[in-house]
Amino acid sequence: MPSIFRATVVASLGLAFVPATLRAEEVAQNQAPAMPAITVTAPSASLTVPSAKQAEEEINKTPGGVEVVPATRYLDGRATTMKDMLDYTPGVWVQSKYGQEDSKLVIRGSGLSRNFHLRGVRLLQDGSPINLADGSGDFHEIDPLAQQYVEVYKGANALRYGAATLGGAINFVSPTGRSNPGYAARFYGGSYQTFGEQAAAGFSEGPWDAWLSFTNLSGNGFRQHTNQSLQRVNGNVGAQIGSNAETRFFLSGNQVRNQIPGSLTQQQYLTDPQQGPLANVLQNARRDVDSFRFANTTVIDIGDDALTLQGFVKSKYLFHPLTFAVIDNTTLDWGLTAQYKGSRAVAGHRNDFVLGVNYFAGTNRNKQFANRFGVPGALTNDNTENSTSVEVYGENWFYVTPEVSIVTGLQLNWQTRVLTDNYLVNGNDSGSAAYFEANPKIGALWEPRPGLQFYANVSRASEPPTWSELNPSVAPGFAPLAPQTSWTAEIGTRGSIGPQFGWDLSIYRSWVKNELQLLVVPGFGGSAIAINIPNAIHQGIELGLNGTAWQGEKGDRLTGRVALTVGDYRFDNNPTYGNNQLPGAPPYYIRAEARYATQGGFYIGPNVEWVPQGYYVDNVNNPAFMTSSYALLGVKAGYTGFKGLEFFVDARNLTNQMYVSNVGVINTATAASPLYNPGDGASVYAGIQARF
Repeated sequence: MPSIFRATVVASLGLAFVPATLRAEEVAQNQAPAMPAITVTAPSASLTVPSAKQAEEEINKTPGGVEVVPATRYLDGRATTMKDMLDYTPGVWVQSKYGQEDSKLVIRGSGLSRNFHLRGVRLLQDGSPINLADGSGDFHEIDPLAQQYVEVYKGANALRYGAATLGGAINFVSPTGRSNPGYAARFYGGSYQTFGEQAAAGFSEGPWDAWLSFTNLSGNGFRQHTNQSLQRVNGNVGAQIGSNAETRFFLSGNQVRNQIPGSLTQQQYLTDPQQGPLANVLQNARRDVDSFRFANTTVIDIGDDALTLQGFVKSKYLFHPLTFAVIDNTTLDWGLTAQYKGSRAVAGHRNDFVLGVNYFAGTNRNKQFANRFGVPGALTNDNTENSTSVEVYGENWFYVTPEVSIVTGLQLNWQTRVLTDNYLVNGNDSGSAAYFEANPKIGALWEPRPGLQFYANVSRASEPPTWSELNPSVAPGFAPLAPQTSWTAEIGTRGSIGPQFGWDLSIYRSWVKNELQLLVVPGFGGSAIAINIPNAIHQGIELGLNGTAWQGEKGDRLTGRVALTVGDYRFDNNPTYGNNQLPGAPPYYIRAEARYATQGGFYIGPNVEWVPQGYYVDNVNNPAFMTSSYALLGVKAGYTGFKGLEFFVDARNLTNQMYVSNVGVINTATAASPLYNPGDGASVYAGIQARF
């Protein structure tokens, strides 16, 4: 509903004018501004939004795979998708499905079969969930241009936020008026009639600060029927209360209009990867979303301890014509969280701890109509879906020596799902379920010297079904699904050797029970039905390397970075599929870049996205329908020599390689199975960004 977005804009303008006379303060060191162009010199004074340096120090206490991604890492090129943000994060495989709005995200095999929306990873904005109350989620509420940095917690390492899922959590952190004072603007455009703009402003004066961003993105997309239009507003206002407390209010609104081209059969893909199936065009398949989110974070420092209180409310309207129906959803979610962090000496040893509780709830009115060329016809189904979740968790760091810590943790969660059928013409599909799980964790972290760590951990995770699994659009009702659970063992190391070389390595193995797999139902526009896989194995290697290969006397330098994700996901002695590979993602994914930069601010360098081996699309592992290997060559160049002004050019897939970016999965693929989503062809984007 456009009125939601208009209300958001009006409220956000209020945020902008309140601090209009405030004095800008110095920018925080090591923080990644939304429009990077100035030298940072002082730490952030914000209690509610730590600096990137503070976040990295905190996250490195985790005995497992974690990473902080500064926004400067991706803002030097096109920055419109989750893939742009996290492509060089080892262990994170994310691919755009079509346009800029939808993506497939896989971390440690979570969401492996997910051909729409999201499961198995908790997305957060400034520490409070973006996901719906049932655990599902979308990507449209995340604006890459409105972030300061991103925290990535893989697997049960996400206990920091009370999450205990196979894939972990990703926390997107906003700029503030203290970290990003002044005005910023960004203009960019390129292939497929892509155009984007951002205007942002930050102010601070005394105890008050505020930051506000408006962005707009439009384009036609690589494929037929992929027109898109996205408008986003994000802002926050913070107030320090004395010297040891701060409260901050966050506001965001999104208006998304995105056509859906639909997945292709193998022959359609090979014949013309840019086509959209005729049914999607005639039925005007699309996803239109209007959402509004309001949140508050309050932090109270108590000596060595700190209390963090958070609350949020989110409304979302989805109008979603598909080839077989029009989905019409109205959702209201809300939640409250409390976390207490402290430090106490135990038997003469340092001992840090975190205790927390999360309460999330939501209701979704899910209506379904016949599709009359993109217009709702007769009502065919009407349900009310209610979800609640209570999580109680704790984590403790006992320092055997200053260099060695033993980390223990436990999460208890209670979740409910209640379906009320409001359309009884076709029978009563009402149902309910309750889930209780206990997820322990134990690990060790050894830091023999600053900048060198070794770690190991064992953890449990659990994931109840989401509503798209319990009550799928293609078969309304209440499906008898069990929650997915897993045990994961992990070892790894991270560190650096001076400023010249750094690394991050995790090796893990997960034993998964009742894995939730979504299987595409042919003839229903890519929609799917979920099943439980009794036993599966997920194992892999996540390796990140970065370094300086050469540095000249005048400051010129040659740098490089590599991110390798190795994933081996398979059935475990399945009565039907034996030890076949689980379909849906490549076993190897490599992202690498080399860059030459001058002291004067010019940089240029090639990059590559390489999938050296294709992967299966079905459980029977039919090689005839596997995807193919591919390598995409790109070049990125830019100039940062002018104070407060930057230019960039980002060229992608220069050889115009035809490839499959992601797929849906099925038990047995046939020539008629619409599973393939082609990746973009050759493209070039250029932009300018300024800060003053």
